[in-house]
Amino acid sequence: MTNIPRPEYPRPQFRRENSWINLNGEWDFSFDRDTFDKKIMVPYAYQTKLSGIDIQDFHDVVWYRKRFVLPTQMRDKRILLHFGAVDYECHVWVNGQHATHHIGGHIGFSVEITDLIRDGENEIVVKVKDDTLDLEMPRGKQYWKERSEGIFYTRTTGIWQTVWVEAVPHSYLKRLWMTPDLDDEALDIEYEIDGSMKDKRLKCLISYQDIMLAEHTLCQARNRGTFRAVIDRQTLLEANIHENMEWTPENPRLFDIDFYICEDDKVIDEVNSYFGMRKVSIVDGKFMLNNRPYYQKLVLDQGYWEDSLLTAPNDEAFVTDIRLAKEMGFNGARKHQKIEDPRYFYWADKLGFLVWGEMAANYVYSRRAVKRLINEWMGEVFRDYNHPSIVAWTPINESWGVPNILVKGEEQSLSVALVYLIKSLDQSRPVISNDGWEHTCSDLFTIHDYCPDKEVLKDRYGTLESILNGMPAGKRMFAQGWAYQGQPILLTEFGGISYKTGDWEGWGYSSASSGEDYAKRYYEVVSAVLESPLIQGFCYTQLTDVEQEINGLLTYDRKPKIDLNIIRDINEGKLKL
Repeated sequence: MTNIPRPEYPRPQFRRENSWINLNGEWDFSFDRDTFDKKIMVPYAYQTKLSGIDIQDFHDVVWYRKRFVLPTQMRDKRILLHFGAVDYECHVWVNGQHATHHIGGHIGFSVEITDLIRDGENEIVVKVKDDTLDLEMPRGKQYWKERSEGIFYTRTTGIWQTVWVEAVPHSYLKRLWMTPDLDDEALDIEYEIDGSMKDKRLKCLISYQDIMLAEHTLCQARNRGTFRAVIDRQTLLEANIHENMEWTPENPRLFDIDFYICEDDKVIDEVNSYFGMRKVSIVDGKFMLNNRPYYQKLVLDQGYWEDSLLTAPNDEAFVTDIRLAKEMGFNGARKHQKIEDPRYFYWADKLGFLVWGEMAANYVYSRRAVKRLINEWMGEVFRDYNHPSIVAWTPINESWGVPNILVKGEEQSLSVALVYLIKSLDQSRPVISNDGWEHTCSDLFTIHDYCPDKEVLKDRYGTLESILNGMPAGKRMFAQGWAYQGQPILLTEFGGISYKTGDWEGWGYSSASSGEDYAKRYYEVVSAVLESPLIQGFCYTQLTDVEQEINGLLTYDRKPKIDLNIIRDINEGKLKL
């Protein structure tokens, strides 16, 4: 697979690594009609350099075709076809038969194609519709004009995450949700199985550094169910492992967990996964990680790359972004206006990096927009629930998609509904109702403020009264009828200082003329936040330059603009300028 783009296993927290084939690579492609007169490199969108096409013209309909042969060892099993993400609406045919229809550009989908597969060569055809001017569509930072400008970037149309085929047995583990209970040193597991479980068992093994800690077997397993596995700390102590079991950015300890469906003495399905013993809570107005107050130092991450836009050019790109952010003294990121690839969350889990998950916004309010938003966002909470790195959910940002939420009851109701819909699926994380301003029932009180003046920031965030009365960007902190209820206060967008280090032209919310000036300006805004007696965390804008925005700490190609140690020392309060 070394010649295939993005060859790594695409679902790292739910692995069947010996029964799949990666369909990335060269596909037949065409604009508008199914002529297939071009070639494209999947999973990169046609607007990117890595796709091999690299044009930004409007094409609201694109076609893909791929031929493949199923390996011998995958025959006589159920065959699933998976798409990591296709923006925005698509139809899929297999060997001329319609297989599925999917709506939603940021969450993957799967379809069983067992009855459509044949011996020898098979053909997949995909038709994608991505309406450039549709502002009811969740689109995030993808611009509806031909050329990017302001805070909006080049569009992504079509397949932009891995396509793959997987072989599963007639009864297989379909889905898992794992909820750590740090206080009781246990893990609650909810499972879903597809196929008959008559005369079969579901077995679960938990280990840490190859030391077995728990074993649980359900002899009368149903297709859906729950059970609790208790972690045996005494076994760890006897193995001379005295480490704390908690997952933190500083010590990202992960436990291995393996699931088996057994029939008689034979394992017919095996899934390998992992989890972290991590607890997020709010106690007496404090954000708590593992029952202790924790100061979040986040960086805004748009998740764009110069040659591949929303698609990371390779797996190492995720590692690079996280490692560079940690070197600068950040302990997490707010993934902005993008549902990220599961591989990113895997590396955040493994390397120790907090993540705020965020929905890509639509830009008008309508019944159709509400339905689209809810359907896709619920898919995100379903898919990425198990990642210990994710510590907050943000379904709405800066009133995008709810432009009259200050006064409109229906838009406020959407905000409230999203908060409680998320909580109906996930009680383990706080939810931000509308990041930036005009909050409703938010668990965290988050504010966006790009003022570059330290004294103004110190005054504004020195008292609760001044915070509540502040109107950054001319916006009220709470929608009408809603009020502050003692939530933790965080400044979740600020800074945005531009500094041009090459030929790339662009803008920022304020600008620096040199490396020394950049460091001083960075110190001014960050020190003001750190000195606030009320702010419990921040998110600096932003990690990298993106297209015309040159307000990143790193350039678009991930080169530091100044010494990373300076940024780290300022973030840690060790350097005064």
